[in-house]
Amino acid sequence: MLADSFGRIATDLRVSLTDRCNLRCAYCMPPDGLDWLAAPGLLTDDEVVRLVRVGVQRLGIREVRFTGGEPLLRRGLEGIIARTAALRPRPEISLTTNGIGLTRRAAALCAAGLDRINVSLDTLRPETFRKLARRDRLADVLDGLAAAAGAGLAPVKVNAVLMRDSNDDEAAPLLRFCLGHGYELRFIEQMPLDAQHGWKRADMVTAGEILAALGAEFTLTPDDPDRRGSAPAESFLVDGGPARVGVIASVTRPFCGTCDRVRLTADGQVRNCLFARTETDLRGPLRAGAGDAELAALWQRAVAPKLPGHGINDPSFLQPERPMSAIGG
Repeated sequence: MLADSFGRIATDLRVSLTDRCNLRCAYCMPPDGLDWLAAPGLLTDDEVVRLVRVGVQRLGIREVRFTGGEPLLRRGLEGIIARTAALRPRPEISLTTNGIGLTRRAAALCAAGLDRINVSLDTLRPETFRKLARRDRLADVLDGLAAAAGAGLAPVKVNAVLMRDSNDDEAAPLLRFCLGHGYELRFIEQMPLDAQHGWKRADMVTAGEILAALGAEFTLTPDDPDRRGSAPAESFLVDGGPARVGVIASVTRPFCGTCDRVRLTADGQVRNCLFARTETDLRGPLRAGAGDAELAALWQRAVAPKLPGHGINDPSFLQPERPMSAIGG
């Protein structure tokens, strides 16, 4: 197992397949983008699948979520998913994407074995989308959502980040949109993971503010707490259900005590926390000929010293050097 000193067991693996992205969202990266990782440093498809296999068959990983950057930019994505789905025991397989390109690939992803999908959508207004993402691609995202639902990747989950004086008035409209299309909406508090290191607490729209805005139009009832388990989202029934809305309050309502996640970056580094400031290299040993048992032991040693919490609310908190696009969500 992947156990830390506080008794938490990591069973949910987040795998970044690339640090590249075709959007430039203001809370993630600068307008001109970043210096991408060099291709030789990225894990190959075979290396990704091998490390996932080690995690699943030797370390108790039960869910694998592929992320980016933007994972749809990974040319071999369908093959990686198919090979992951062929593992025994078979893990649950999910994908987090900005939705651009889903119209062409949703059916193939589903056929390859993808179980669930999360699509980022922060606004329904084209002008606000252009301002936030610095690209005019809202129509592509909306079409991608529809394609995912049509391919059978249900329930389609939508991730939204609200930013003050930008889209902070869209909580209720986003929920109305998702309810009308059968999508499951989750709001995420903006976290200090931008490449510019410009995050300010005052600019973050809090979970309390989001719930207050939703409560002005909908009746929200806390979901059964036993249903949440180690999930990051606090869930609420909307107008009595069965529809739900979730809020991931990483900053104001940390859930570190039940965290079951571990991350593998696109260049083969293990991170035991999204906000970790250290990493453990698996790519080097793998390419040097390390066996599965050695890789598993390295992975276990990487997870063992995981801190009790991310420390965002501590005065001594330091933002990770890598931005979200290079870590994977």
